[in-house]
Amino acid sequence: MPYYKDISYREAGKFEETRFEKIHNVVFKSSDYASLIVAHEIAKLIKEKQTKEEYCVLGLATGSSPIKVYEELVRLHNEEDLSFVNVVTFNLDEYYPMDKNDMQSYHYFMHQHLFDHIDILPENIHIPDGTVKQEDLHQYCIDYELKINSFGGLDFQLLGIGRTGHIGFNEPGSHYNSVTRSITLDHLTRSDAASSFLGIDNVPKRAITMGIGTIKKASRIVIMAWGHKKAEIVKETIEGSISATIPATYLQNHTNTTFILDKEASEELTRIKTPWLVGPCRWNEKLKSKAIVWLSHQVQKPILKLTEKDYNDNGMSSLLAEEGASYDLNIKMFNTLQHTITGWPGGKPNADDTNRPERNVPHKKRVLILSPHPDDDVISMGGTFHRLVEQGHTVHIAYQTSGNIAVSDEETIKYAEVIQTIQPEGQKAVDILRSLKEKQKDAIDTIEVRNLKGLIRRGESLGATRFLGLPDAYVQFLDLPFYETGTAKKNPYTEEDITILVKLIKKIKPHQIYAAGDLADPHGTHKVCLDILFKALERLKEEEFMKDCWVWLYRGAWHEWDIHDIEMAVPLSPDEVLKKRKAIFFHQSQKDGVMFQGDDSREFWVRAEERNQQTAKKYHQLGLADYAAIEAFKRYHF
Repeated sequence: MPYYKDISYREAGKFEETRFEKIHNVVFKSSDYASLIVAHEIAKLIKEKQTKEEYCVLGLATGSSPIKVYEELVRLHNEEDLSFVNVVTFNLDEYYPMDKNDMQSYHYFMHQHLFDHIDILPENIHIPDGTVKQEDLHQYCIDYELKINSFGGLDFQLLGIGRTGHIGFNEPGSHYNSVTRSITLDHLTRSDAASSFLGIDNVPKRAITMGIGTIKKASRIVIMAWGHKKAEIVKETIEGSISATIPATYLQNHTNTTFILDKEASEELTRIKTPWLVGPCRWNEKLKSKAIVWLSHQVQKPILKLTEKDYNDNGMSSLLAEEGASYDLNIKMFNTLQHTITGWPGGKPNADDTNRPERNVPHKKRVLILSPHPDDDVISMGGTFHRLVEQGHTVHIAYQTSGNIAVSDEETIKYAEVIQTIQPEGQKAVDILRSLKEKQKDAIDTIEVRNLKGLIRRGESLGATRFLGLPDAYVQFLDLPFYETGTAKKNPYTEEDITILVKLIKKIKPHQIYAAGDLADPHGTHKVCLDILFKALERLKEEEFMKDCWVWLYRGAWHEWDIHDIEMAVPLSPDEVLKKRKAIFFHQSQKDGVMFQGDDSREFWVRAEERNQQTAKKYHQLGLADYAAIEAFKRYHF
């Protein structure tokens, strides 16, 4: 068995670097590796209980956070003979009402990801029943609680955390002594679940959940959080005061709780975000940049106006002691940020590129833009896309997935009716229309319907790329197989997905690759597409052409790189902002009433425009030029 870092409980707040923290936490580079560690702690506990001939009573969670934990437990069962015969499980929660066979039910989730693949006894599985009659629900919850107690309580409780601070479905306002009960779900919780239900209107408004008091009785609690969307609530839970408005803070009083975080979920913790406020720092160039940008924002001054007093008053005296006068440090940092700005994302021909983010040779580069969905390219980097085409580079765009699931049935019916009008004798349009009009809740679209939805998105993509001046011959639709499930839940990527991308890269031999680096959802389509790229790059890194290939990562519609992370900033004029907006408009099926809106009601073009304008504003506030908008990129070194 490989070595895994010990994550056993250690009391928080007892050391200088953790003095703001009230819950023990461990930060890992990736959620995948962190999940392996959690799985091995569970496996160790199961084996210890087996040697004592005792039940191992596990409280289990659902959602995206524990998926990799369950995958590793299944692997341990299949490859290392880990038995679950002595394991008794109690799931945290279930939507109400909810049929067990519904694809969105937690009963379905647990069997799909864990129970159907291990040797646990069926009678030892306990999941709240979403079909209990309303008049029986109160007694059912009491009985569920008594059942947990009959096994002596939980030995180990696995948790995720919602953006409201809920654990289980204990929403804000839950009492610290609450037990298993029915509860009304917060709007934000339902919004976060909307993609799985194909719209927030389909998300149940109620649930059954274990209580805070039930959870706190567990001997050991591990709570996982992945991605930047969880960063703020993680900070409030770990560093804030105990409050019913953030139920997870109740865990501060538990004597054996550990938060397991990936890098992005930890970003708001004081020791991560502003370590100079916690204790002595090792000042590398990245940390200097981060600190000075923060200081400029903190005192609301441009970088060149920062004084030694500003540094000393904000915990950064050690930086001055190391670097010398603030004047020299300010100029150095100003120049560093200035050098990230370029109007030539492919490199400026016949120019000194010493202080530019991109090389000037070759003057005409082969460029591959990877777009997870058929609109991420123009939403996230439409201005840069146009600039690369306009400046004469050979640009290829590859749409990694069909995006068919994001086309509504109503939109598809419109296209099918047009086809029927053109081909009144054709059977295909008739079949599609019948299928859509007779479609039952949770039914998966037929292949014909999914193909039409994919064609709708292809047509929109071609409209946008033509508008930006790119010939059709340079547009690729990869339709990666992992995506083609017909449901919001996708399959894990396979060798086939990697091979498709490897072949494309070998064919193009690009000097630049642009890819979505948005890791907000560690199991979402963007993350999977990026993981596939990383695997492809690993396979190709010894190829001669890859020695001259640079990879630039852009962010999606929801989030931008922090200023100190940006390595190439491409400014846009007002006319270019308008052109980008018009390119996004070609994706008509994603414009009004988009299916996967998230909790942001703004349309994608508005989100993208305001994000780019905000990035430009931040640069200007630091004392740099005032641009209409900026698209930002971070280089990935492989």
